[in-house]
Amino acid sequence: MLLALLAALGIGVSLGLMGSGGSILTVPALVYVIGQDEKIAIAGSLGIVGIIAGVAGARAAWHGQVHWRSVTWFGLPGMLGTFGGAWLGGFVAGYVQLLTLVLVTLLASLLMLRPEPPPAVHAPAGPRTPWRSGLDGITFGTLTGFVGVGGGFLIVPALVLRGGLSMQRAIGSSLVIITLQSGTGFVKYHHVLQDLHQRLDWPVLGTFAAVGVLGSLAGGSFGKRLPQHRLRRVFATILLLVATAMAVATTARLLRAPGHSPAPTPAMAGHAQER
Repeated sequence: MLLALLAALGIGVSLGLMGSGGSILTVPALVYVIGQDEKIAIAGSLGIVGIIAGVAGARAAWHGQVHWRSVTWFGLPGMLGTFGGAWLGGFVAGYVQLLTLVLVTLLASLLMLRPEPPPAVHAPAGPRTPWRSGLDGITFGTLTGFVGVGGGFLIVPALVLRGGLSMQRAIGSSLVIITLQSGTGFVKYHHVLQDLHQRLDWPVLGTFAAVGVLGSLAGGSFGKRLPQHRLRRVFATILLLVATAMAVATTARLLRAPGHSPAPTPAMAGHAQER
């Protein structure tokens, strides 16, 4: 349990420092440390990340670090995408979502290893193309709902490079967007779990969220004093290790049970009833 609490603390610290990254650790921690089923872990991850990002986002808004026009153009379409991603998650086996998360984690690490854009890239106003922001929101939101990650590692660069925001305002806006998307996905996944006759582990969810909130507050307090580029590189290395470990563990589980059929999804159950 100590390892799980440390993971929850790291999730919060990362969200508070960089507005991204930490949520990718939530599903692996719930699956491989706590031992939860994949879909329960994905649903719980959305709830945990939503709470942590909500507290950190409120703090950023209090300090004027949220660009609300970006939140509207990016976040509201993202909620639609997250709902759709969570719906799609009910039609596939859990290991498919875990393997997708491995690819997402590798992508996140590569993006974090890229150098940050120079200040000259920033535009004085907010997003220049609302339709592109909305399309990005739907795309990233679908990913959020499908694999249970906040998507900040994609949202922050998009707000900086396409929206013209400073890194600080992009992080604050990303936290609010993550809150909206994760909350939407969590509500939808509640119905998915009901169809599968599964339940959330509320004590674990509450513990992770509480420890993560403390970590996010600490991360937000120290964020201005620590070198962001070094933090991102260290965390990117951690993500590479996590992705490798997840790929090995998931593959090993599949090989150990070659004749085991995946748990039925709502769609599979519907087809069985028709027959």
